[in-house]
Amino acid sequence: MLSGEYFKVLNASSPENMECYFMGFFRDGQLVGGALFQYLDFIRHQTFQKNEALYNIRNFFAGRLSKDLMILGNNMLTGQNGFYFDTSVMTVEEIMPLLHEAVLKMQKEIRKTSIITYKDYQPNFVTYFQGRDYKKYLRFSVQPNMMLKLKENWESFEDYINSFSAKYRTRAKSARKKLSGIEKKELTLNQIHAHRKEIHLLYQNVAENASFNTFFLGKGHFESMKEHMKDKFRFFGYFSGEKLIGFYTLILNNNDIDTYFLGYDKNSQKEKQLYLNMLLDMVEFGISNRFSRIIFGRTALEIKSTIGAEPTEIFGLIKHRNPLINYFMKNIFSSISPKTEWIQRKPFK
Repeated sequence: MLSGEYFKVLNASSPENMECYFMGFFRDGQLVGGALFQYLDFIRHQTFQKNEALYNIRNFFAGRLSKDLMILGNNMLTGQNGFYFDTSVMTVEEIMPLLHEAVLKMQKEIRKTSIITYKDYQPNFVTYFQGRDYKKYLRFSVQPNMMLKLKENWESFEDYINSFSAKYRTRAKSARKKLSGIEKKELTLNQIHAHRKEIHLLYQNVAENASFNTFFLGKGHFESMKEHMKDKFRFFGYFSGEKLIGFYTLILNNNDIDTYFLGYDKNSQKEKQLYLNMLLDMVEFGISNRFSRIIFGRTALEIKSTIGAEPTEIFGLIKHRNPLINYFMKNIFSSISPKTEWIQRKPFK
């Protein structure tokens, strides 16, 4: 996710309210590290989507308190995708001050933002953010990253399903039966382009239904992903006759699969249990192609736990430029950040 191919995607088709910058770190003329920065503009973007009084109030305060935001990391993916360094020539203790300097450089040379955020670190990283440079930052955690480790003895999808307890095995098989009559196929670049309009509408059905959203993808984003990422980006569509009724996308990231954006027709989702079937198809793809892990991200936590994904806690750092607002950041953040109550399911025997 810090490759030249992916950076070309961000340059070509990042969301309308997002600007991306790429920074290199050099020692004796040699590139030893890189970092991704994203600027998000919230002036014209409705972060909270539902047309209710509470959401309108939240949008009002969010817009006043955070007109714009700079992220060290990638707001389009879950996980630490913000920087990479050659640790054979540098230690973590050397890296952290460089990241702080890079943040200051961006704020000085590109532009100052209301808020600065470091995004998505696992708990063992806390110790590296305890120095003087980070005293004014609030450490926060919103929702966990859902991950599924694929066991070596799952040689087929049937092995995986058979590892479920009776309740969840029956549920999965029932969902599979409901997909009868639906054709699933992988789309090429030309096919993605041919279905561009339907793809965007299906994506919007899901994105606009979310209670919290900091950006929306443009119409050509999936084409750009396929054009630049090639076989590392996979697009799977679900068809009822000739009609595209749903899709999901994957990024192949070394031994991991990162689940990416998806979309579906709301009526078909209810009738065919499209979303659950998509999750099961993602697992089947991972097992068939011998990947080690599937990273499902931080949405729809409970249903993802029903197919075996488990939560991994991640944290971020946030600081407001206004010292007074920053003093109350903990209270402000908890009042406007989305909270989800969920029950972790345990599907395996």
